[in-house]
Amino acid sequence: MVERSESIAPRTRLGVGAAIVVVLVAIAGTVVIGIARGSSPPDEVVSTAESSFAVSSAPLDASVYVHVSGAVADPGLYQLPAGARVMDAVAAAGGFAEDADSDSINLARSVSDGEQLHVATPGEQPAAGSGPGGGGSGAAGGSALVNVNTADVAILDTLPGVGPAIAQRIVDWRTANGRFNSVDDLLAVPGIGDSILAGLRELVSV
Repeated sequence: MVERSESIAPRTRLGVGAAIVVVLVAIAGTVVIGIARGSSPPDEVVSTAESSFAVSSAPLDASVYVHVSGAVADPGLYQLPAGARVMDAVAAAGGFAEDADSDSINLARSVSDGEQLHVATPGEQPAAGSGPGGGGSGAAGGSALVNVNTADVAILDTLPGVGPAIAQRIVDWRTANGRFNSVDDLLAVPGIGDSILAGLRELVSV
């Protein structure tokens, strides 16, 4: 009986050792596969990065050029961001001069590309053609045209057929809707019809 037990023991130990080797080989294979997968290029990450770059390289907002003249600290041509307002143009020109009539212009109005913005002095008539497209000829009698985009209520009140009520409506309309692009746009102002507009055509500009 003693001799039989001694002959079986080595076989048992051999079987356990082989099982351990198999387990170790399996673990090593799992580790190698994990490392190989980790070294693969992350396609989705690259795609996301490219998408982010495309967004960051989007074009900047357009700009507008405005000629600021008259009673400002530094008259000249200024480049402003799209959507800028008259107050931005005046600020770019160094602010109002000491003799400026700040009430002669609508600071809340949006400016347009190519516009000439003239800041008047007290008692000065707004410059003709201060809107896009440049100047215009004077009205009958040699007086300057009244720019409906910059004139205040007092100046608009002097126009035939306007009066203080319609003058205030003109100012309110351009504050709410922006500048007038043509004289015909005055028809959008309550109280101004074809007959009043006909009397204004040779006296106003935009």
